[in-house]
Amino acid sequence: MGKTFLVAATAAIAAAAAASPAHSGEGMWVPQQLPEIARPLKKAGLKLDPDQLTDLTGDPLGAVVSLGGCTASFVSPQGLVATNHHCAYGAIQLNSTPENNLMRDGFYAAQIGDEISAGPTSRIFALESIEDVTGKVQAAVAAAPDALGRTNALDAIEKSLVAACEAEEGYRCRLYSFAGGNTYRLFRNLEIQDVRLVYAPQGSVGAYGGEVDNWMWPRHTGDFSFYRAYVGKDGKPAPFAEDNVPYQPKRWLEFADRPLRQGDFVMVAGYPGRTARYALASEFQDTQDWQYPTIVRHYKALQKMVAEAGKANPDIEVKYASTMRGWENVYKNYDSQLAGFERTNAMATKQQQEASVLAWAREQGEAGRPVLDAHARILEINQASRATRDRDLVFGQFNGTGLLSTAIRGYRLAIEREKPDAEREQGYQERDLPTLQGAVRQMERRYVPEMDRGLQRYWLDEYVKLPEDQRIEALDAWLGGSDDRAIEDALERLAGSELAGGRDARLKWLQADRKTFESSNDPAIRYAVAVMPTLLALEQERKARAGDDLLVRPVYLQAVADYKASRGEFVYPDANSSLRITFGNVKPYTKLDGTPQKPFTMLEEIPAKDTGEEPFDAPKALLDAVAAKRYGGLEDRRLGSVPVNFLADLDITGGNSGSPVLDAHGKLVGLAFDGNWESVASNWVFDPVMTRMISVDQRYMRWIMQEVYPAPRVLAELGLEPKQ
Repeated sequence: MGKTFLVAATAAIAAAAAASPAHSGEGMWVPQQLPEIARPLKKAGLKLDPDQLTDLTGDPLGAVVSLGGCTASFVSPQGLVATNHHCAYGAIQLNSTPENNLMRDGFYAAQIGDEISAGPTSRIFALESIEDVTGKVQAAVAAAPDALGRTNALDAIEKSLVAACEAEEGYRCRLYSFAGGNTYRLFRNLEIQDVRLVYAPQGSVGAYGGEVDNWMWPRHTGDFSFYRAYVGKDGKPAPFAEDNVPYQPKRWLEFADRPLRQGDFVMVAGYPGRTARYALASEFQDTQDWQYPTIVRHYKALQKMVAEAGKANPDIEVKYASTMRGWENVYKNYDSQLAGFERTNAMATKQQQEASVLAWAREQGEAGRPVLDAHARILEINQASRATRDRDLVFGQFNGTGLLSTAIRGYRLAIEREKPDAEREQGYQERDLPTLQGAVRQMERRYVPEMDRGLQRYWLDEYVKLPEDQRIEALDAWLGGSDDRAIEDALERLAGSELAGGRDARLKWLQADRKTFESSNDPAIRYAVAVMPTLLALEQERKARAGDDLLVRPVYLQAVADYKASRGEFVYPDANSSLRITFGNVKPYTKLDGTPQKPFTMLEEIPAKDTGEEPFDAPKALLDAVAAKRYGGLEDRRLGSVPVNFLADLDITGGNSGSPVLDAHGKLVGLAFDGNWESVASNWVFDPVMTRMISVDQRYMRWIMQEVYPAPRVLAELGLEPKQ
């Protein structure tokens, strides 16, 4: 596969550091690249020694943790963890009922014994080491005989590396691929399994503005909450138990003691999910023309359906709140990206970028031929996947509904249990059983049979609209027709499944063997058994395509890196949920209509925006405190008030939510929680002029805990006694 991506990246960064403006926020840098960007970091205003940031277990990076979808950070020696309210929302919802609605009313554990479990699947992952294993992985893949063999070889070496890494109990390891497979790194994390909710403000603070304000600026959202990490009495990770004790991290962040102001340096360490800045133009076009519009259409329809059902049934309203918020966030993000694509003519940019790389490859003569061949092969692979995309979406979503996903996962687990652990499919090994069991245990808090039936109905209606050549034989046979009567009969059968009855029945099936599944008359189990051969066959097809991609994608992406390096441009790998650092400055911007935007919002703007109705229904305590100008000693003298949210020109994406925003001295000045509407298209094509990160200011966090929803115990633990 040739030299690694990092070699090209290093050359490019050195050139970019000299040629590019230091204040540019572009770049999600892997920790290994920090020495090369030391100069731009210092120019942007970093006061720490840049070498300090290369110590993953030191101060401050040692305090940054992953929640497995969001980022967080330790903020006390007793394992207190700060993250976004929306990152803790699943835990808040899980512990809510119509009678005790924490999503609406908030939660505060006045005593440590009052802290409540965030759920059996909640985790805190504290990074301890990163190992470059590129040589081992590439050698294993290169020795495979064919496409499917390459995917299987990658799977085998990954499981082998992970198993060795996890030999000591209490650790969770993950292999990350960078630049399509030009570099592989093994991340070793301490896996804290007992996570408890400590504090969450009222929903009218933590989610102020709701979906109306999502991706918008100005913003006035108190998007923060606190967890605590717990371990066994021996100090090692353990499942939830009453006698567990708070974890004592080696590093934790301190809240800033200096006011943050316009132009100040800020940086973020976090776990951004996915970007696609190096995707092919045709892949971008598929996303723009099919994927995003299709998902938006379905999610809007689903959200409307569940919201209407929730009005008549408070149980549905509470149990599906987290699911609906997820749909809303996705479709608003996609709608915003689509508008951004059109506004910036992103398609033309992607086409021009790709054409430039291919022209550069042609200039290399025979040396560039592998690049051109790799590009052509990627196009062929994508075409094969494109041919069945509608079928794959609908079939996958139907199988992902609560009842059916439980049956399918249980049956697949029974099949995999017949194999040695190292040969099982990832997700079904012994290391995965706590997660599988946890999902079943908490299902009752996110499942109502009548609503699940409605979701099944929606996807079956979509399925029967597919053309004949997109239909699935096993599903057609199970359904027994394409009319409304056949669908109703199928749903009625499923409603009789014992899996719909409760947690104990569902847990029982996680222990069942394959023979028990295949001899069962339970309708949901019979469905899982009927479609499993098809699911396995489709999985093999995907693996074969992935194996082809493993051969050619690294070649093309290496050429992209080399081309950019030759021009002195930024080179950093696309986000892939691994640890990244991004930096920049507190900075305003001007909207598309020419309206200048200030970099901070302030308390007084909340009552001006408030309507008294959701989502602009701030608590009375907040409105009263603002009216009385009760700032609690937290006002910024230059602003004349307490700052609420602020802007900075940093490069973040989904997964960065909850990331600590650090000042030039490594102190916590806020938590990242969103980006502005104009910047969301930067996942594909970065826009340095319009891209802004939105964060909640730590002074507003403290103000809420002092004046609105008091949390004296948390403030004392943080060493933040209220100012007078």
